This record gives sequence, C-alpha cells and structure tokens, in this order.
Amino acid sequence: MAAGAASPDKIKLGLIGCGGRGSWIANLFQKQGGYDLVAVADYFPDRTAAVGQKLGIPESRQYTGLSGYRRLLEQPGLEAVAIESPPYFHPEQAAMAVAAGKHVYVAKPVAVDVPGCQTIAQSGERARDRKLCFLVDFQTRADSFYIEAIRRLHQGDLGQLVFGEAIYHAECPFRSKYKYLETDPANPENRLRAWGLDRVLSGDIIVEQNIHTLDVMSWIMDQAPEYAVGTGGRKVRKFGDCCDYFALLFQYPNQVGITFSSRQIVGHGTQPDGIRNRMFGSQGVLETAYGGQVMIRGEKFFDGGRSPGIYQEGAVANIAAFHRSIREGDCQNLTVAPSVRSNLVSILGRTAAYQPGQVVTWDDLLRRNEKLEFDVRGMKG
Repeated sequence: MAAGAASPDKIKLGLIGCGGRGSWIANLFQKQGGYDLVAVADYFPDRTAAVGQKLGIPESRQYTGLSGYRRLLEQPGLEAVAIESPPYFHPEQAAMAVAAGKHVYVAKPVAVDVPGCQTIAQSGERARDRKLCFLVDFQTRADSFYIEAIRRLHQGDLGQLVFGEAIYHAECPFRSKYKYLETDPANPENRLRAWGLDRVLSGDIIVEQNIHTLDVMSWIMDQAPEYAVGTGGRKVRKFGDCCDYFALLFQYPNQVGITFSSRQIVGHGTQPDGIRNRMFGSQGVLETAYGGQVMIRGEKFFDGGRSPGIYQEGAVANIAAFHRSIREGDCQNLTVAPSVRSNLVSILGRTAAYQPGQVVTWDDLLRRNEKLEFDVRGMKG
C-alpha cells in the first residue's frame, strides 16, 4: 500500500493541531493499529509538513491556515478527528466536526470560557443523537487506581467528607516558547506559536494545566462547587500574560472546603510538588498523585498503586476506548459532561482569582457567560 493510503478496515482519522502534543499523539494513534491517519491540519505549514513527512501524508492532504481544519473535514472518507489545537479553538472545531458527521477525540481543556463549555456540551449531545462518538482525553480518568479509589470514596469508604487539598506545583513548561514573545508579543502569529503563555488561547494555567488536579477534585466531589475565592498573579515570568501562581478556596455543599494552589515558578526543591489531591473524611484519607501513589488511608485501607507512565498510558487507553466505541457503536459519550464541569470549575477559579478577595458563585459564573476573544486580523484564512 502506498504511503499515506488508507486501509479499508481501519478508522480514517484526521489530526487537527500538529504542535508538540499533536505530533506525539499522532504516533500513538498510528501504533494502536486501528487507525489510518489520512490528513492533518494546523495554522502553520511547517508543522503540517513535519507531521506529514513523518507519517507519510502527502502534501495535498496537509491543510493550513485558520480554516485548514474545515478543508480537512471535507476529506473524502474521513471518519474521525483528533483535536489537539490550542484550547480556544476546540469548541468551534468540535462543533464543525460533529456537523460534518465525524467522531471526535478532543484534548483537555475543552474550552477557555463558559460559552465554549456550553458549545462542547451541546456538541456531545448532538454527537450522541447522530450516533457519533465524542471522547475527552483525561489520563487520570482512564487509570485503574484512580478509578477504584474514587469508586470506594463514592461508596462511603472515607465516611463523611470533611475537607480537601489540591495542588499543581511545577515549573513553566513553555520556556521554549519565550522566544516568540521577545520581539513582537502582540503579533497574533507569535501569540499562536506561544499559545500556552496566552490567557485567551490557553485559558491561563489554571484552565490549561491545572485542570488535571481540578478534574480529580471535581470527580471526587461529583457536584459543582458553590463558590470560589482567592487570588493569582504573575510575579516571576517575564513573557506572556498568564499567571504564574494561583491560591484559592473552592467551597462545596455541606461546608466542605477544598484549598487549591498552583505555581509555574522554580520551587527550589520543595516537596511535595506535581499534581496531587488529598481528601479527608471522618474515617479515612484519599491521596492521589499523578504518576505516583494512589491510596486510601484509614479504617478501609486501600493500597492502590503507582502509574509512573500515566501521561502516555492514559492517552493510549483513551485512544483504544475511542476505537472500541466507534466499532461497537457506543455513543453514550460519558466523558463529556464531567469534563465540561471540570472545565467550568477551572474557569470559576480563574474568574475569582482575577478579582482577589471577591466571592464568585457558580450561578454568577454561568449568568455572566463571559466570552474570550482572540483577534485574528492579519492572519491567514
């Protein structure tokens, strides 16, 4: 079979977003064995060319510019898409993919604002109604130790929940992108190259990165918080407009408070760091660490285990689940609603932090329905 030619018994997949994670996850789809990657799209031609060359996709199926993904969706025989573009674009791209009759695999976060979250929720429902699969890629949600530990919490093994802690402490993962903002930080193409440092394109670090730990918090609580209050800012990092720290309280029903903090500054060796959650109950304590130990201490002890390869293993599991759902016609799309809620929790925290000391309620957040806008003037269509 010629390079780039599709196998008739594999799912024909298009990749939207050919940056670092897009290129990485394309390899995982290819290695899974049930997909043929037949087309790619990205704003930047150098990125589509790099992925296309690596995976044997001809130039005629490498789509660029802001509307490149739309041309990809018109590719004959295309069945599914993996959306790995900056989060700002996820709602529109997913909605257009569902409208075009494609199954959707989308990276977290699903959106950067409340209207975007609502669009994703609607797309998930429309996909279900049209017998299309729609999966959101959270690695922890596919990990057996997380699944079992939180199942036990939900069945009451911690007793009455008392309070919790959530942290995401790490250094900045976007240092290699500083160079794009050194000379002309207002240029939209430079902002797009350095999207992880841009509040609008990424949603800020609390949405783009910290959502991992806030998703676990939301999974534990299995309901929306009542409000958030706290602070955040940028005191160390010189490039971009994203915060480099957050410190918040999320208040849940029954007077259950969960403190949250994050940093993208040098920690000078302080521990613990990473993506961690602790939930204290009247009979036990749940401890989770992304890539580390997941366990329950207390009267109903559970020595779960470690998943040091969770970043890749979770994606591999989700890619396999996506394939299985398509082949079996399972279009319940159960990852959508909890992912939207976790995204809204992250946006709630961001909104509160941007107004230090002011309480922002869940109802306030939804009522404001604030939308972020990226100015695309001067960019290629």
